[in-house]
Amino acid sequence: MKRKIFYTYNPETDNFERFFPSGGERLWKGVKFILLSLLMGVAVFLLYFHFFDSPTEKALREENAQLRSRYNVINRRLDNSLKVMEDIRNRDDNFYRVMLQLDPMSLGQRYAGLDNERRYKEIERLPDADLVKLLTQRLDLFERQLYAQSLSFDQLRKSAGEQKDKLAHIPSVMPIDMKNYTVASGYGYRNDPIYGTTKFHEGLDFAASTGTPVFATADGLIEEAGWKGGYGNCVDISHGYNYTTRYAHLSEILIKPGSKVKRGELIGRVGSTGKSTGSHLHYEVRFKDEPQNPVNYYFMDLSPEEYAEMIRLADNAGHVMD
Repeated sequence: MKRKIFYTYNPETDNFERFFPSGGERLWKGVKFILLSLLMGVAVFLLYFHFFDSPTEKALREENAQLRSRYNVINRRLDNSLKVMEDIRNRDDNFYRVMLQLDPMSLGQRYAGLDNERRYKEIERLPDADLVKLLTQRLDLFERQLYAQSLSFDQLRKSAGEQKDKLAHIPSVMPIDMKNYTVASGYGYRNDPIYGTTKFHEGLDFAASTGTPVFATADGLIEEAGWKGGYGNCVDISHGYNYTTRYAHLSEILIKPGSKVKRGELIGRVGSTGKSTGSHLHYEVRFKDEPQNPVNYYFMDLSPEEYAEMIRLADNAGHVMD
């Protein structure tokens, strides 16, 4: 191979003169060439991977997108499940347990074991730790509530089996046939139709035709049956276990004081006696002489759909008839 000849310009003689570089100079020139080539290669490599995904990276990005999509679906389903559990918890504490005179489950019972921070710290080492931790915490919450609720229902079932006589004496059906009425006024503060003032309405008003049958809502003893001031013809039933019910504005009373009645027994007929603006039944439920919302006491008579509709009607009804 022909040896490469080097020339350099000499300004003193204004000529190009042959130049013989040393071995060190030749080595340094080669090193510079190699370093420059490496830098250019690294730059090209970085630019390529910045703007273009490798097949592996592309597959990982698609997989991550699918995982996040599935996470969102699971999270939405978990949201719905937690809402259902909250509704069940409220009904359990404020309805079923009230019926059986059991104390509500404490927060400690419902949420025990959810403060396991050690478990969540282990999750923090995983990819997408925040999402995984949040989802795990919410799943733990749902599983704990579900477990606590199953324990509560077991306790309720046991208590109900031990209190069959008590259940027979708790008002738990409608005082009037569903097809024969409309809800005129719900429980709570309403405008008095006669005096024009705001007052607390202690029961429900069922608008119905005069003569519509009225039934006892639980076993009990007739405490009063006769005229009772603004209530007109009125029947009060003592059911024991601190429960009483009242049926007012009757056109006819079909039961006598001191007699025993069974749930579903005919006790009178709808009318408009006493302080009344139209034919209707005023119905009250009392526990320890405190008025209760009657819509909470139809659990043996209404399906879940009918119960939801009853609550809607009672909340929206504002025309007090007595």
